[in-house]
Amino acid sequence: MRGQRPVGVVTRGTTGINRLRRSDRWAMHDPTVARALAEAPDPLVVDLGYGAMPVTTLEFAARLRTVRPDLRMVGLEIDPDRVVPGRDGVEFARGGFELAGLRPNLVRAFNVLRQYPEDAVDSAWAQLRAGLAPGGLLIDGTCDELGRRCAWVLLDEDGPLSLTLAWSPFHVSTPSDVAERLPKALIHRNIQGEGIHELLQAADRAWATAAPYASFGPRVRWRATLEHLREQGVPVQAQRRRMRDCVLSVPWSVVAPAMAAV
Repeated sequence: MRGQRPVGVVTRGTTGINRLRRSDRWAMHDPTVARALAEAPDPLVVDLGYGAMPVTTLEFAARLRTVRPDLRMVGLEIDPDRVVPGRDGVEFARGGFELAGLRPNLVRAFNVLRQYPEDAVDSAWAQLRAGLAPGGLLIDGTCDELGRRCAWVLLDEDGPLSLTLAWSPFHVSTPSDVAERLPKALIHRNIQGEGIHELLQAADRAWATAAPYASFGPRVRWRATLEHLREQGVPVQAQRRRMRDCVLSVPWSVVAPAMAAV
């Protein structure tokens, strides 16, 4: 992991206990992520840009080890002052988009690209994808300070696969409220004529249609909302378990940017 100059810029480093719990829970149960970890002979996961303290990396390792107990976890930070001694079976090192020369099966980069310009996303994605082990995956996401509103893109070696939005059932009024935390690749695309805009508008309409279920709680109402979306032809990913979060996952083709960046 030494001898390579880190690629990228130092981020603000904001973090907090359990901030990334929603994406952690999703990663534990997503079949694509689970398959990538299960099929790897020696699974390596990199948490890129863990911030001022490594708590979310340690949490990610603990949760993923319920899926693959023998996985190795490495937290990378471009700021050398944030690199801490390893603990709880997790290593920490200096690194950026070059991944410190590692070839991980899974990379998580949360709240990293949010601090870059939109036109830097494609090149950052390309470099991260090029560093993956065969069959590896990348999660590029963003969330608010308390982790109540989250969004992330899942990518493989060839490009984006899906977009997932996840939020607290008790702290969001409508699905489109999550728009402020869209990943950098989409946050400026929530405008007329773009897929992400159409998806959020459709989700809001379905949420309004499901209003009769509100007396049963927001989780029940959200499950009814997903059914309405499916009836409208939106290819919503099926949920294989009862979710504590409101989660909306769609193929990337539904939200892929249609217009050239301005």
